[in-house]
Amino acid sequence: MLPIKIVSTGLYAPGEPISNEELKKLAGIEFDEEKIEGKIGIKHRHIAHFRGLEETTADFVTHAAENALKNAGLSADELGLIIVATDTPEYVTPATAIIVQGRLQKGENWCMSFDVSASCASFTMAFDTAARILATNPKINYALITGVYNMPAFIRPGDKFSYPIFADGAASFILTKDENGSSGYIGNQMLTDGTQFDYIGIYAGGSKMPVTNEILQEEKNGLLSLKPLPGDRNVRLWPMVVEKLLKEYNTNADEIDHYIFTQINRSVILKVMAEINQPEEKAMMVMDRYGYTGSACVPMAFHEGVKSGKIKRGDKVLFMASGAGLSVGSNLVVY
Repeated sequence: MLPIKIVSTGLYAPGEPISNEELKKLAGIEFDEEKIEGKIGIKHRHIAHFRGLEETTADFVTHAAENALKNAGLSADELGLIIVATDTPEYVTPATAIIVQGRLQKGENWCMSFDVSASCASFTMAFDTAARILATNPKINYALITGVYNMPAFIRPGDKFSYPIFADGAASFILTKDENGSSGYIGNQMLTDGTQFDYIGIYAGGSKMPVTNEILQEEKNGLLSLKPLPGDRNVRLWPMVVEKLLKEYNTNADEIDHYIFTQINRSVILKVMAEINQPEEKAMMVMDRYGYTGSACVPMAFHEGVKSGKIKRGDKVLFMASGAGLSVGSNLVVY
């Protein structure tokens, strides 16, 4: 176990929450509200542009990071590592983390800053990366990692599939080396299948498909759903990854105090909990308040668990996230 401690967390969701009923009016769409609330579990979400806020990814990260720093009682200048985990960056380049470093530290500083992009599994990859860098680099005392999502900025008008699900938000962790050894990072399990790259994604704007007038006219910009995702994908994958992760680190499923899965579908999470023979109460779920926030949803759920007192120091927590492409990541942590 690496001697890594989560010092504090911070969350940011832009504007007042938007109910399903209000979303229909704001987006000018109709959708099955009963399914979104009952099966998916989403009742409210935050979307910056529907509240008239000129905020984007770097703004969300900055706010969440400032909240985490405040909760930790730290100065931004004490950070030696800044990682932003997202597939909805501020720009193609420079990295969002570099922009955030400039906002937090106000200029040149001895700090490593970069983005991690693995679709909605980005935060689990960033957490693993930050923990290992921090544990082996004596020059870094504090690391800031933020999962952030701004997918609504890429949704085209009238998309009645995407708007009810995707939402804006960010959550930050501040990590440090644990002095007394009560907290720690146990390890990870990752899985990738790049043959599934052409199911859903944002394909315009990179080197393969620059944004041109022709691309805009053909409506190939923004979030595209090209093929239906396998309906049983997460129900099949998550128990398999959980089993491999726990076996790798000689841990029993009953020893895990909290399971935090990608907050994409409440009914799927409940099926997975049944599959691994764990009580529903161990699953943190916040999609009712925040919608689906991609790489931000796992740290947002953790933040809410800590804030409510449900997650306590010494608890074992399992993070599990999956995203388009396909990418799946998991972490085993002692808080």
